[in-house]
Amino acid sequence: MASDGLKGLRAIVTGGASGIGLATARLLVASGAEVVVLDLAEPPAEAGLVAVRCDVADDASVRAALGEALAQLGGLDILVNNAGIGAQGTVEENSDEEWRRVFEVNVLGIVRVTRAALPALRASTHAAIVNTCSIAATAGLVRRALYSATKGAVLALTRAMAADHVGESIRVNCVNPGTVETPWVTRLLDQAADPGAERAALVARQPHGRLVQPEEVAAAIAYLASPAAASTVGSALEVDGGMAGVRLPPPRP
Repeated sequence: MASDGLKGLRAIVTGGASGIGLATARLLVASGAEVVVLDLAEPPAEAGLVAVRCDVADDASVRAALGEALAQLGGLDILVNNAGIGAQGTVEENSDEEWRRVFEVNVLGIVRVTRAALPALRASTHAAIVNTCSIAATAGLVRRALYSATKGAVLALTRAMAADHVGESIRVNCVNPGTVETPWVTRLLDQAADPGAERAALVARQPHGRLVQPEEVAAAIAYLASPAAASTVGSALEVDGGMAGVRLPPPRP
């Protein structure tokens, strides 16, 4: 995509204070877009990044934040639903309260933000929504039952939204990252009994042999959000080092 490929477009990125969201916000700004970041945390103070505090698990917070963001931008062309939280465990290991909390953020957060943004998106001639999903939506991962369930819901929601809104010229797609080198993954590694072994295991399950970088996911998001992807609707773009479709032979002894 050209460095000014999003020039004149206006974007909102949820969960944009760190990780994939911050990398996406930076790339959208570098590509010419005006960007407002919605997050509970403050993003780094950088030129071009406007921050509005938002709790996607609370509808009143979402509506207030969207009102402030739209006033700043004067309209909306791109919505990146990236806010999300992780969870570890089998179906036995997470409480009902945790199941509700993660669904509130990962799934209903997308619903709340999109619902509030749709009137502005309908007025755009280049309207696009990109949801951050996960390889966990399509591949069974050990001790990720709750997280995988939310991301499976995001994948289904993306396709249903695409069907509902393509007639309004609003494109909806998602990205399916593999394991990304984000602050959340770093915290998980730090908590492991053997962080080095845990990291090696995460690296080993990705065929290209390393963790995905946030900037790589951001590039996929920026493409899906751009007018260059005008005929891409209801898709799930994998940025996973080959996890979804590549099967390598086991190493020889």
